[in-house]
Amino acid sequence: MIPTEDASARKREIEEKLKQEQETLSFIRENLEKSDQLTKGMVSILSSFESRLMQLENSIIPVHKQTENLQRLQENVDKTLSCMDHVISYYHVELEVQEDIVLEHLPEAVLQDIICIAGWLVEYGRNQDFMNVYFQIRSNQLDRSIKGLKDHFRKNSASSGILYSPAVQTKRKDTPTKKAPKRPGKDDVLDIEIDSYIHCISAFVKLAQSEYALLTEIIPEHHQKKTFDSLIQEALDNLMLEGDNIVSAARRAIMRHDYSAVLTIFPILRHLKMNKSEFDTTLQGTAASTKNKLPTLITSMETIGAKALEEFADSIKNDPDKEYNMPKDGTVHELTSNAILFLQQLLDFHETAGAMLASQETSSSASSYTSEFNKRLLSTYICKVLGNLQLNLLSKSKVYEDSALSSIFLHNNYNYILKSLEKSELIQLVTVTQKKAESSYRELIEQQIYMYKSSWHKVTEHLTDRNMPVFQPGTKLKDKERQVIKDKFKGFNDGLEELCKIQKGWAIPDKEQRDSIRGWKHTLKEFDNPEKYHKYRPEEVEEMIERLFDTSA
Repeated sequence: MIPTEDASARKREIEEKLKQEQETLSFIRENLEKSDQLTKGMVSILSSFESRLMQLENSIIPVHKQTENLQRLQENVDKTLSCMDHVISYYHVELEVQEDIVLEHLPEAVLQDIICIAGWLVEYGRNQDFMNVYFQIRSNQLDRSIKGLKDHFRKNSASSGILYSPAVQTKRKDTPTKKAPKRPGKDDVLDIEIDSYIHCISAFVKLAQSEYALLTEIIPEHHQKKTFDSLIQEALDNLMLEGDNIVSAARRAIMRHDYSAVLTIFPILRHLKMNKSEFDTTLQGTAASTKNKLPTLITSMETIGAKALEEFADSIKNDPDKEYNMPKDGTVHELTSNAILFLQQLLDFHETAGAMLASQETSSSASSYTSEFNKRLLSTYICKVLGNLQLNLLSKSKVYEDSALSSIFLHNNYNYILKSLEKSELIQLVTVTQKKAESSYRELIEQQIYMYKSSWHKVTEHLTDRNMPVFQPGTKLKDKERQVIKDKFKGFNDGLEELCKIQKGWAIPDKEQRDSIRGWKHTLKEFDNPEKYHKYRPEEVEEMIERLFDTSA
């Protein structure tokens, strides 16, 4: 029989060995898992490499077939094209994401070799197919450069969240705090797309100019315009197609009554018009159909933009939402804040918006398209929107059963409009055609305050000495005279309690206006009398008034 102590020691020894074996096993498993991960990584790398080889093969096969066809024409042409393809591959385009674009041309020695080869082919080779091959190669390179720039810009903008477009100004900081509903992330993506398109337009002009400069050195003069026209077609068509898609998207948004979507057109349209002269110069000598592509796109953008502006103005006037979306506390209506926000966003593009409206004019005065004429058109449009908004607000205010709340509602909205105009350049545009716009809004605000004050007549009428008995020192009041005083106190107390209860939930967001109206009511605290009918002390009346228009109280 094994002693108990030996058995215990043996057991511990076995347990320690078992523990060591378990740790070893765990270590082996971890290494196997790491090995599996490395294997999967290697398989992924090999798969990616295989995919890249297939893509490379797919790219090379068409070139190989084209080379075989050219070999049938002439032996020297095959050698020349191989040399030209090889040399042109050294032509690199470096695009910096800035306004200044730096282009690196072919080395002088290489360029001279190509010029010499092209001259020989024209004079002795009796074959001009190399010009077709040239424009096909360069056309493909031009289109790839612009697409590469677009992808590069999108990736950088998406990762950094910074927009680089020279055509889009910094967003305004004085816009209203209450904005139109936005779908999370969609507007940021749209901004990137707009900036990307603007950059590609600028890049196309610079690249096309560079291509023409290179082409004039290689292609015979009487073939240069036609070759250049063919060379730029694919890249130009893709840009115009993308522009048409932007117009179509804006048109669909207008059909959904989403008029804010038209704002995406403004930065693009402004950039196109700013660069049109350079665009026209670059395309000089090309076919009429090529020259007309940009003007056609500009016309489409102006037409759809002007349509959106006019329909927006009509929508402000005819907004049917009167009962279901009315603020219970009489504060600023969503229609007002959205309308003002839309107009403020036009400020960054006021010249473009004015010209857009002018483009739809048929009068003789519109033919000049002067800056002053466009400015007056935009001013007239803004005043139209504000006029429609005022009419709609007046209609909506009638939904309230309490006329005092209706006055507070109109007061808040008129005051919001005036303050928004004053904080931005909108007031300068408005006064171009309506000199007294500012004073008119102040009169409307004062009118609504006056109408609101009339709701307190049931309280203030008890502050007058009308029907009050004449007090004679040393004489005792009669029962009838005491009743008159009692009725005045009771009427004051009941009226004050009723109005404070009703109006406590109303709101006046503007502190200055809120304090001004409260200041007028502070005269009520002077209604004090040491008689037994006294219910509220002056400080209690003041405290009740301070709770008005403060929903947090």
